[in-house]
Amino acid sequence: MSTHDGTTGLVVLAVDDEPHGLDELCHILREHPDIRRALKAADAAEALRVVGGADPEVAQRKRARQSPVDAAFIDISMPGLSGVELARVFTALKPAPAIVFVTGTSEQAVDAFDIGAVDYILKPLSPDRVKLAVDRVLAKLGPRAAAPIITEPADDEVIPVELAGVTKLVPRSAVRWVEAQGDYARLHTADGSHLVRIPLAQLEENWGDAGFVRIHRSYLVAVPLITELRMGASGYTVVIGENEKELPVSRRHTRQLKDRLVRSPKNSWGNGG
Repeated sequence: MSTHDGTTGLVVLAVDDEPHGLDELCHILREHPDIRRALKAADAAEALRVVGGADPEVAQRKRARQSPVDAAFIDISMPGLSGVELARVFTALKPAPAIVFVTGTSEQAVDAFDIGAVDYILKPLSPDRVKLAVDRVLAKLGPRAAAPIITEPADDEVIPVELAGVTKLVPRSAVRWVEAQGDYARLHTADGSHLVRIPLAQLEENWGDAGFVRIHRSYLVAVPLITELRMGASGYTVVIGENEKELPVSRRHTRQLKDRLVRSPKNSWGNGG
């Protein structure tokens, strides 16, 4: 039985491409009295989406400039980014989560501890062994493990995108507009576009406070990059940058867009300026 009260306890992430192993690890972690939430990811790309803010509590932790999760329990052998490569990405975060490797072989133990892992658990798992690893995580985190979440201005989010087996990390601040493509979204940046498996509606919800506004069922745009609002025979359009792109504005989103443009700190529209 857990002793946490819904506000204290660790938030951890389990990453394993083997479904049974992932479920078993999450079950053991969730039974631990010092763990409040155990998020899971089936590969490195999904893990990067989670720490990027796909989970609302993780997004809140990032805004508070805390580590997205307190600890990550990572399988080493995975397609795409390996567990060690994923851990290197995580350890570059400031502050970084504690890393625990969970694997079926001891071959990469040296690499694991070279990047600062606090533990290296061999499969098959046992609750006692996982508990020992959690104790080591708590010892490493110290007072940080019980730090409350204090909301601060939004941090820049990083979105993992995959192309030909390579995972690229795209900062949200580089995204100029987003285009819906079914259950996917295409992120348009100054140097190209990137397809991610995130619905446009989810990005609209997550990025509203970061300066993005929905202008059409198919488009989400960064308000500071809008340079013109044009009225034509078929309705309004917006211009991104110096005639970089012109996008349609649907009638249902026109009022919201105008309100956001008036409130935008980059201009003085609507206040007599």
